[in-house]
Amino acid sequence: MATFLSNSEFTQLASEQQIEKTVEALQAHGIQVIVFDTGEEASKYVLDLIPDGAKVYNSPSRTLELIGAAEQIEHPTHFQSLRTQLYALDRVTQRNEMRQLLASPDVLVGSVHAITEQGEVLIASGIGSQSGPAAFGAGRVIWVVGTQKLVRTLEDGLRRIREHSLPLESARTQQAYGQNSAINKLLIINAETEPGRITIVLVKQQLGF
Repeated sequence: MATFLSNSEFTQLASEQQIEKTVEALQAHGIQVIVFDTGEEASKYVLDLIPDGAKVYNSPSRTLELIGAAEQIEHPTHFQSLRTQLYALDRVTQRNEMRQLLASPDVLVGSVHAITEQGEVLIASGIGSQSGPAAFGAGRVIWVVGTQKLVRTLEDGLRRIREHSLPLESARTQQAYGQNSAINKLLIINAETEPGRITIVLVKQQLGF
């Protein structure tokens, strides 16, 4: 595992100039972006984006937990929570049912690990349950991202995942499951060809890993 560097390189909130540059690049690549000052504003916006009756999968995300969105998505009032349905399935005997359930949600909600100033979006995963829906399977993708995750280059984004996100996520999974996490699946999205499919909600707060 990479050694965690406890400096401000990957935890400092982005400047207004960096936010503006990143937003312009993302929008030029077919990704919608909105910026909020607080997680509370972001959470309300995200929940308002979800259509009535939609099948929604919220991928594992410390960011969603911190802004209160994970709890509200898993106890919905006007849409269906696929994660709640997952809890009722057996991980050993019903793996195929789990895969089928997550393959093509109406809406995927989660976060990412880094976004470059060139508009590249990076997501690492140990299992990859969100990778397929994020790349193609989900009808709509909504990511909530603290602006400390904005980086200059693709290499900076990869370093952020290796040196910052992985050690923190491993500490979480070690406590929760008794094992470290790993970068087994890595998705890089350079652009979105379907108009309106991906929305990134940037928040000017330190949220998530």
